[in-house]
Amino acid sequence: MIAALRLGTRRSALAMAQSQMVADAVAEASGREVELVPIVSEGDVNRASLSQLGGRGVFANGLREALAADRCDFLVHSLKDLPTLQPEGLVIAATPRREDARDVVVTRGGTPLSELPAGSRVGTGSPRRIAQVLRHNPGVDVRDIRGNVDSRLARVRDGDLDAVILAAAGISRLGGDLGGLEAEYLGLAEWPTAPGQGSLAIETRADIDPETLAALAALDDEATRIAITAERTVLSVLDAGCHAPVATHAALVDGDLRLRAIVYALDGSHRIGIDRTVRVEPGYGGETGSGNGANAADDGGPIAHATRAGQEAARRLLERGAADLVPRESTT
Repeated sequence: MIAALRLGTRRSALAMAQSQMVADAVAEASGREVELVPIVSEGDVNRASLSQLGGRGVFANGLREALAADRCDFLVHSLKDLPTLQPEGLVIAATPRREDARDVVVTRGGTPLSELPAGSRVGTGSPRRIAQVLRHNPGVDVRDIRGNVDSRLARVRDGDLDAVILAAAGISRLGGDLGGLEAEYLGLAEWPTAPGQGSLAIETRADIDPETLAALAALDDEATRIAITAERTVLSVLDAGCHAPVATHAALVDGDLRLRAIVYALDGSHRIGIDRTVRVEPGYGGETGSGNGANAADDGGPIAHATRAGQEAARRLLERGAADLVPRESTT
């Protein structure tokens, strides 16, 4: 009898839900059973704020240690929590099709974020979201919170908070039930989100057997991989942690990769942004957008074009003073 594949996952309800989705798809692609192996990460037990934890991979390190020790065969990560530096011996085998990348403001009565009265208590643990909230409504009282989706929603429902900011993809993967609360979906043009938000990463060992690697790779979505490559390249070149006040969003539209990247002051008082559009069809070197300057490379294919677009966007941001706004991380 062929042994089941072991999928390492965090223990939260959201992590288990999205890992089960991947497990079902891998089982279909491989013809093998897939069992979940719950693993505790540092981020699950360390209750410090995300701004203090920084970009040290606190949600990924424990899982990666288990993978390297052969306690599981592959992992499922929320890509936005994954450091951009890839550990030796591990590979991202697939990035499945991305879900909704937007953020959502959840309130009791449906009042838009921009119209919340002064002093309203808005909960989020993300420095990027904190900066964006204060930029849109500087009069609110932002509370640094941690916890799973259900506990955050409960704090709004119980009146402890007036609003929380959540990822639309997480709400969707948990079934979309807000328990009577109201959702305001924030447009990505004005409110870009964390690099890779809405995306999953399937990670395995570089020496995994070819059959398993092929089954995992079957879940890869090329358009998602191209977009998240550009987004995460911006973060990497800026040398910023996963939870720095950096927002990026890229999408493929008719063969064009459209990238927006914004760096915020932590208090929301200032931001530096850039938009770039790059043709990602192989052999095409032209580009347009607010970056201007050097053309994208005319070789290397779409992933290389996406990488160069991210590098150029980050370089332009640094030229405009982004380094003064972003906490630097050597272990991104």
